Amino acid sequence: MLTEIRPALLVLLLLTLLTGIAYPLAVTGIAQVAMPAKANGSLVITNGKTVGSSLIGQCWDDPKWFWGRPSATTPACNGAASSGSNLGPSNPALREAVQKRIEALQQADPTAKDLVPADLVTTSASGLDPDISPEAAYFQVHRVALSRGLGDDAVRKLVEQHVTPRWLGLFGEPHVQVLQLNLALEQGH
Repeated sequence: MLTEIRPALLVLLLLTLLTGIAYPLAVTGIAQVAMPAKANGSLVITNGKTVGSSLIGQCWDDPKWFWGRPSATTPACNGAASSGSNLGPSNPALREAVQKRIEALQQADPTAKDLVPADLVTTSASGLDPDISPEAAYFQVHRVALSRGLGDDAVRKLVEQHVTPRWLGLFGEPHVQVLQLNLALEQGH
């Protein structure tokens, strides 16, 4: 029996060392050399201080900031609890949540008469989306400009500068990275 167990244990040990230690170390090493910023979480650093990640949305609720997509995590913007709400369009809880978000946007800017973009009132699949549509950013221009004592045109121009177009003109959707936009807003004004 020992003659059968010994080779099995040796293979288990060898495969554990190979797939559990050597392979992860090799992949981590290659990633650190080839793309260190991405390998370390795409952290955004301002003035030597980490202020967030370009991959994870932050909570913004002050009128002077652009707001991202609502978070479906509990508590809100909890990266360790990434998940969508899984509420379908006929679910009354989803309708209630969307209505509350619309009311919050209207309360923050009573002059906003445009149709509220869907991504400002619905959560993403991860619950932590760092991007919004250009329409969602433009919808917030007046509120942000008013809160900061700026002209709408100056804030709109800043949004235009932060719209990322489709990759190669074909893939994905145009979007605005909220953290980068808010950092540019803070640095410029």
